[in-house]
Amino acid sequence: MAFYSVNRRFVAGLALAGFMLAAAGCQSSDNGILNLGFGKKDPTAPPPPQDPKIVASQLRAYCPKVTLRDGTAFFNTYAKGTTAKPRKKKGDTAADAEAHAAAAAAQTGPNGQPIDPDHDPSKVVYQASISDVTRDCTHANGQLSMKIAVAGKVVPGPLFAPGTVTMPIRIAVQHGNDVLYSQLHQYQVQVTDPSAATQFVFTDANVVVPEPSATDYQAYAGYDENTPAPAADKAKGKRKKRAPVTN
Repeated sequence: MAFYSVNRRFVAGLALAGFMLAAAGCQSSDNGILNLGFGKKDPTAPPPPQDPKIVASQLRAYCPKVTLRDGTAFFNTYAKGTTAKPRKKKGDTAADAEAHAAAAAAQTGPNGQPIDPDHDPSKVVYQASISDVTRDCTHANGQLSMKIAVAGKVVPGPLFAPGTVTMPIRIAVQHGNDVLYSQLHQYQVQVTDPSAATQFVFTDANVVVPEPSATDYQAYAGYDENTPAPAADKAKGKRKKRAPVTN
C-alpha cells in the first residue's frame, strides 16, 4: 500500500511538471536561449508584400490638384489720378501748414495707417475674386494635357464705371522647384451692372507637360499683379511728318 501511494504522488508530480512546461512554451517565444526552433521562418513561405508602388494604371488616372497661392485670389482695379492740391500763397505760413495737414490726412486711413495712393480702398473701381478652380486631364504620347478652369466674380467698387475689366490670371504647373508650364493670361470681363456681381469662368485648355513618373506634380491658378506691364509705345502721340508735295 505504501508503494502505491508513493507511485501515485510521483505520477501526479510528473503530470504537474509537464503541464507547467507546456504552459511556458505557449506563453513565450523563441528568444534564442533554448533554441528549440519555435518561431523560425519557414523557408518555403512566400516573402512578405513590399511597400506599395505606383502602377501604370494609377499614373494614367492621375490629375494634379490645382491650388491658389496666398494672396492670389483677389484683384482690385483702382481709379487713376489724384485729388488736386490746394494752392498755397507765397509766404503764408498758416496756409502752408493747412495744406500740409490736408495732404497728410488724405493719405491716412481710419486706423491711422498711411494709405498707398496707388491702392486706396476708396478708389476701387472693381474687385475681382476667384471662388473655385477645377481641372481635367488626359494622358497620351508621353505627355499630360490639362484643362484648368477658374471661376469667380467681379464686384463693383466705390468708383464703379461700366466697362471692361482686364484680369491677369496665371496658370502654372511645377514639379518640385522646376516650372513645367507657366502662362499669364490677360482675361477680360465686361461689367455693366453696378448693383450686382458679374460671374466669370476662365479656362486654359493648352496646359501640356511631360508624363509624370509619380503623383508629385502641383498646378497653380491665381491673379498675378507682379508682372510688369508692357512698355508704352513711345511713338504714340507723335505727329508724323508729312511727305513733301511734288508736282
